[in-house]
Amino acid sequence: MKGRMQKISATNDSCPQKNRTESEGYAGVQTFIGITENNLTEVHFTKDDLLERILSPANLNKAYKQVVSNGGSGGVDKMETEELLPFLKLHKDELVTSLMDGNYHPNPVRRVEIPKENGKKRQLGIPTVVDRLIQQAISQVLSPIYEREFSNSSFGFRPKRSAHKALRTAQNYINAGNKYAVDLDLEQFFDTVNQSRLIEILSRRIKDGRVISLIHKYLRAGVIIGHKFEESSRGVPQGGPLSPLLSNIMLNELDKELERRGHPFVRYADDCMIFCKSKRSATRTMKHIICFIEETLFLRVNREKTKAGYVRGMKFLGYSFYNSKVGFRLSVHSKSYAKLKARLKELTGRSNGMGYNKRKYELHQFIRGWIEYFKLADMQNHLKRIDQWLRRRLRMCIWKSWKNVSTRITNLLRCGIDRWHAQKWGYVKGYWRIAGSPILSCAIDTDKLRNAGYPMMLDYYSKMYRK
Repeated sequence: MKGRMQKISATNDSCPQKNRTESEGYAGVQTFIGITENNLTEVHFTKDDLLERILSPANLNKAYKQVVSNGGSGGVDKMETEELLPFLKLHKDELVTSLMDGNYHPNPVRRVEIPKENGKKRQLGIPTVVDRLIQQAISQVLSPIYEREFSNSSFGFRPKRSAHKALRTAQNYINAGNKYAVDLDLEQFFDTVNQSRLIEILSRRIKDGRVISLIHKYLRAGVIIGHKFEESSRGVPQGGPLSPLLSNIMLNELDKELERRGHPFVRYADDCMIFCKSKRSATRTMKHIICFIEETLFLRVNREKTKAGYVRGMKFLGYSFYNSKVGFRLSVHSKSYAKLKARLKELTGRSNGMGYNKRKYELHQFIRGWIEYFKLADMQNHLKRIDQWLRRRLRMCIWKSWKNVSTRITNLLRCGIDRWHAQKWGYVKGYWRIAGSPILSCAIDTDKLRNAGYPMMLDYYSKMYRK
């Protein structure tokens, strides 16, 4: 049986790396070879029924329904989710047999880049729908096993937990006297995970070597960028059903270390805040935890963005914290406001080709989702100013859609403007200037925009508080 070596480049010279061999098939018992400093260790796995549970008809059927429900685009084979059922009717037995025998080889993921707020791009890997099915089936069986081991301070990608619960927990820690924090930033976490270290962590709990080998194959499946194949010797491809669980399993090691040291903390995926009583304690904690992350987990810490200090103004999950008469409360971070205005500017661009109905629909969808996420924050005064700016943007779009002078004069008259002012302003140029004028503000006031179906952010925010 031939094996292949996985070579992981070191994060830095001070961090020892580990190598493993992965078998291409099964021979009753799966073996992984780990190299720890100068000691060669061999890890044997008993052949229990974990793979059988993953490939059971009930679990595969549940996974199929979830993959179809999630939708999404196809992978490198261009198969779409609606084609999955016909494929399984013809090839299900063959697929299950190859997985049981260890002969199945996942397809490479298709690389997709998503723009980030800092101008960089987040790299996503889109697996084929068949691989999404298998990953979903693995995740459904492993998640209940690991849920018992995960920390109560971990909130990302877990059932009955959410970003809102993470934020409320952080707020409670701060109001309990932990007014200083370490704002931990892991650099390109999903792209830099040490696969050898992850496999070792998985092997502590999963004793079915066939499952370990299958996960290892997914980690090493590679990436298609354009029409070029690239090996994936490190990282967990972000975009498949299995990656959230694997990230939590990896970062659970960090959670256990923080709990061992007695630090209150909140983690949502790779966003983490560690709370302390003083700045000195926060600085010391930051130094020690960076050492643990880089030398034990072989992950990278972004030292420029990781900071220790007073919690006021720190960004966590798009929110921030501020001190009030009744203690620390939540607010929207300035960067989140900037992203909000940038998106609203796109939707109200006078040359984006949107008609009235499409613009209204897109605005409603975006504003509803944004308010739903940020509803924990105190932001009434901010929303008043944003609504004022948004209404001017809408008037600008409407004014442009009226196009020629005669149409503008006619519509101003219909809106209750006297003929003299209507004729005077109908000839004025400059969309943004007109949008802020008293004439157009009167002709297209807030009530008329509401009656026409345009959303106001403060209206949505008020509804959230009445619920």
